[in-house]
Amino acid sequence: MATEEEWVASLLQPRLAAEFKEFDDGEYRIAVASGKRLTYANEILRYRNDVPDESNCAAYETDILVYDERQNIDWIPRVVLECKKGGVTTHDALTYSTKAATHKHVHPYLRYGILIGELGSTLPGRLIRHGAYFDFMMVWEGAEPTKEEFSKLVNVLKEEVRASRTMQELLSDARKRNRRKFSLLHRPLRLEP
Repeated sequence: MATEEEWVASLLQPRLAAEFKEFDDGEYRIAVASGKRLTYANEILRYRNDVPDESNCAAYETDILVYDERQNIDWIPRVVLECKKGGVTTHDALTYSTKAATHKHVHPYLRYGILIGELGSTLPGRLIRHGAYFDFMMVWEGAEPTKEEFSKLVNVLKEEVRASRTMQELLSDARKRNRRKFSLLHRPLRLEP
């Protein structure tokens, strides 16, 4: 029986990487990694002439990170997928949700989700109640997904990559005079059996 780390590294990451191979926008390509570290705090230790001169970064390891990459030089995190097997406790839900919040403070366009394998077909109430900073939650009946379960995950991840790119554009263009202008931003709630 595979550990969670083995499940993520040997089953999920390679299959997701293969699915995202063709999903890009030209300038960037989508990459999928397991165990990649992502900054959650960037502490400014000193300023020089009103510009940060020295800082200290702290990072958490992510289970799955979907990111835009350009020529192996620079990259932009898009979606973090936390992965659990067999269940989730209230403590797990609170811990992972807090982790999502800290990552989103540094990367405000980042999307965050959780996948629980070997659980059944119903999201646990404790996860819904305490997972305030998750953009999506998903359960699989087994460790090996059905074709439908895997397809749902891939589709959600693609939607989340698009949402991340849009949010980053909105945030980075917010002070530009010639930015696209909107009068409504709505984040709908979708539930599926």
